Amino acid sequence: MQDAKGPDQLFQRALAEGEILLPKCDDCRAYHFFPRVLCPHCHGTAISWKQAGGKGRVHTTTVVRRKPERGGDYNVCVVELDEGVRMMSRVEGIAPGEVVIDMPVTAFVGEAEGVPAVLFKPSEG
Repeated sequence: MQDAKGPDQLFQRALAEGEILLPKCDDCRAYHFFPRVLCPHCHGTAISWKQAGGKGRVHTTTVVRRKPERGGDYNVCVVELDEGVRMMSRVEGIAPGEVVIDMPVTAFVGEAEGVPAVLFKPSEG
């Protein structure tokens, strides 16, 4: 990961390797997302990268409506991970309209528009 040039490239390189890494400030110990060079909480510059636990809950959700010949409807949501960060993504594996606020979900590295992306699926149990 050391040859990545900036925080976005480091995050994307990790996704390409099947890992979901989150930036964590070494000064205030808070996670943040999206990747950046300054901590948005304390403005510290000492940032480490930690493996995400992958568990979270749907914070907001909507269904984007499309004609079937254009791919059909899909879900867009914001998920709050257990680490306290929120990321925009989608929940896969269920109908878009079945995604509800506070639904427990699990992150995985999938693909969106041909590039690796953090996606979610409903948590089991």
